[in-house]
Amino acid sequence: MHLIDQIKIKAKGNLQTVVLPESYDERMLFAAQKITEQGLAKIVILGNPDEIQASAAEKGVNLAGVELLEPKSSPKLQEYIDAFVELRKAKGMTPEAAEKILTAPDNLYYAGMMVRLGDAAGEVAGATGTTGNVLKAAFQTVGSAPGIKTVSSYFFMVTKNPAFGENGIILFADCAVNPNPDAQALAEIAVATARNCKAFLDVEARVAMLSFSTRGSSSHGDIDKVTQAMAIARQIDPFIQIDGELQADAALLPSVGAKKAPGSPVAGRANVLIFPDLDAGNIGYKLVERIAGADAVGPVIQGLAKPVNDLSRGCSVEDIVNVTAITAVQAQG
Repeated sequence: MHLIDQIKIKAKGNLQTVVLPESYDERMLFAAQKITEQGLAKIVILGNPDEIQASAAEKGVNLAGVELLEPKSSPKLQEYIDAFVELRKAKGMTPEAAEKILTAPDNLYYAGMMVRLGDAAGEVAGATGTTGNVLKAAFQTVGSAPGIKTVSSYFFMVTKNPAFGENGIILFADCAVNPNPDAQALAEIAVATARNCKAFLDVEARVAMLSFSTRGSSSHGDIDKVTQAMAIARQIDPFIQIDGELQADAALLPSVGAKKAPGSPVAGRANVLIFPDLDAGNIGYKLVERIAGADAVGPVIQGLAKPVNDLSRGCSVEDIVNVTAITAVQAQG
């Protein structure tokens, strides 16, 4: 069974409410119908209900069972304004500015406050909005997870070789958000990805901190960053199975791991790979996807207090459905 099918089964088992703020993108309407019909989540779409229904009727979309909500006329708008002012008062937020932000046409901040205040369990956006705008709104409303200040991302790389990772599945991070994380950020990326490995695959993470060196085979400041990150990760989570610095072959191949890092609990059997920077992570996942024919599921955003996931602006309807299922499972955890 493919990973996405497993995730969809999990989503159906404990139905969550997911808000889609971009009603002005027709792909969201088609996705909302599919998500509802498949029973993956309860869907709330933000925007003018009359306009949404007219657009849906024109395109033959059935939105039965989907909640349509206009932020400007919502009975909870004042509650959200008050909460957002309190949240951003150190930045000089006023009620007037808060109302303008929360009723902006992109609906991103209203959606974020829905998630923060528990009126939705998660959010999926980015079909129209940029990654920067989606993550900025999420960070200012939902906020970061306890003990984690770094918002990052990971991919599920579903390979065709069950000998790798966890029956062929490996989590790659960070491949989409942080260009050059320092040791603290890299440690937080490692811990967050390990937690998601457990949440989605129901196995303990075995985290490899990747480098061009294994266990001191080279000397460089970039290697020092990786080893410092590993030490910090162990402070954040003393029970994490983590090792580094490791080269990719030492992390993945038992024979190489045994030679280069004897006694390691991770070498040769890693199911989570943490790349030292975005160059390495982005290049790495795309090479594995294109050359090895792996399925890249993601990016999945992590490090927020509650799940908000960003889409590619070139996403398909099926991409939105899949990311919504992932978001729903994140919310369960």
